[in-house]
Amino acid sequence: MKILTVSALVCAMMALTRAAALSEANPKNAKQVKSHLVKRWQVCSGRWSEINGRCFLFVPRAMTWSQAERNCQSLGANLASVHGAEEYHQIQRLISDSTHGSTQAWLGATDAAQEGVWFWSDGTPFAFSYWCRGEPNNTGYQHCLQMNYGGDKCWDDLRCNYHLPSVCVKKSFQFRADTEA
Repeated sequence: MKILTVSALVCAMMALTRAAALSEANPKNAKQVKSHLVKRWQVCSGRWSEINGRCFLFVPRAMTWSQAERNCQSLGANLASVHGAEEYHQIQRLISDSTHGSTQAWLGATDAAQEGVWFWSDGTPFAFSYWCRGEPNNTGYQHCLQMNYGGDKCWDDLRCNYHLPSVCVKKSFQFRADTEA
């Protein structure tokens, strides 16, 4: 029991030390979010862009849906889930800033496990959709979701073996430390 208590105290001290070091360093890309209980540092480093507290990355290399998902996983992420219209438009701007166009790209939804039952590969609820008129239509075994389809730049189901760019998402990195009340 003593070893367990000592281990817990050492872990807590290490976490607080790292949080204090982060607050002193105040990274350029960090955004401080204050509350009366905790101090949080949200960081989307390098080519990642923060949208609604998550980090997004446009990957221009064309891959199949499963290759794109594995690529995102190798980066500690998943293909992107979308949870609202404003978030979708921000992801479109992310792509537009990179490509100067409205490139079609994979998002992380699929209904391959059960036709018509769509889910996000990152495990978040599939509660928002932006399907084009008449979609998803599953014409020819279309089980993966592409964005920026057609004139309305909406969602379309597509065969998963097509090669498209993709968008990855991961949670922002956070440290917490007690703050003064």
